[in-house]
Amino acid sequence: MMTTPIPKTMHAWRKHRGNMEAVWEEIPVPSAPPTGFLVKLIASGVCRSDHNLLTNEKQPSWFQQQFTLGHEGCGTIIEVGDCVPSNCGFKIGDVIALLSVPGCGQDDCPECSRDLPQLCQTGYHSGIGQDGFYAPYATIDVRGAVKVPQGVTPSQAAVATDAVTTAYHAIHRRGEIKENETVFLFGLGGLGFNALQLIRAIGARVIVSDIKQENMDEAKKLGVPEQDLVPVGRSVRKFVEEKGLVGKIDTVADFAGTQETFEDAQYIVRQAGKMLCVGTLNHKNTVHMKIGIRKRLSIIFSYGGQTQDLAKALELIQQGVLNPQVEDGKLYDFPAVLKALEAGNIKGRIALLQG
Repeated sequence: MMTTPIPKTMHAWRKHRGNMEAVWEEIPVPSAPPTGFLVKLIASGVCRSDHNLLTNEKQPSWFQQQFTLGHEGCGTIIEVGDCVPSNCGFKIGDVIALLSVPGCGQDDCPECSRDLPQLCQTGYHSGIGQDGFYAPYATIDVRGAVKVPQGVTPSQAAVATDAVTTAYHAIHRRGEIKENETVFLFGLGGLGFNALQLIRAIGARVIVSDIKQENMDEAKKLGVPEQDLVPVGRSVRKFVEEKGLVGKIDTVADFAGTQETFEDAQYIVRQAGKMLCVGTLNHKNTVHMKIGIRKRLSIIFSYGGQTQDLAKALELIQQGVLNPQVEDGKLYDFPAVLKALEAGNIKGRIALLQG
């Protein structure tokens, strides 16, 4: 089924193995997969991990020699696969957010069968080793599609598929943060800023630390009290001592993942507290075994999210509870946008629009 003519070819930003720069390349427009949709993209979010995908070639086995980048997307359904049930809840013309790793959904899958589809090794990985969303058209399995509610812009919906969904999954499902907790949050980048809003919506007290004053100013605008903002450059451990927070921090949510933040977290979290690890600015950090054991710490790692997380994230955006930081750009400008993001010159996220 289709309602508008679909071109045979399109230009897309591609990764070629052995080349560390994105390639603007003409490729065929795909057809809808049997159990999914062909989507005309409206917005595609740019993520720091796109740089890793371009430059790190020690990747999992499913990575293709050449593939279209982009793992955050929002678009309109223009073609439905032959095996998609008529009662699936989707139709041509629906605007949907695209979850890049919905899993294979098989009962015998070691990950999907344990409600871990974002860790599935055999399902499709849009923009992560397989064709993604930096193109005018893309495909998505029905399990990776979530309708975009009214009032949510395509740019918001695109970045919600990763930057908001990942934060939601970490805060609600991995960290299980509750209203009566005190949370120390490291890092107010694209994910951390969304995490801050989620924690405040829960009602927990949140202490915030970031290396950029402009990010701290944004936290203050959201309503974080001055006394809960660590001055830029101030020792976190001294701040915790001076503010009488020793033994009172239930969870440290680390959305930076540097050696300094990981080490500070172990010292400032209370006994039997939680360290929620999401950021990866340093790929290797050190666990102080005696501190961890004597305090009986729980170190929790979180990765990605699921369609149920994405649906909830979009609902919270619609309700005004969440307002992801996103600016608009153009698809053709992807390399320049990625460099600006890597240089720290972009606040929040950029969504690349068609045209």
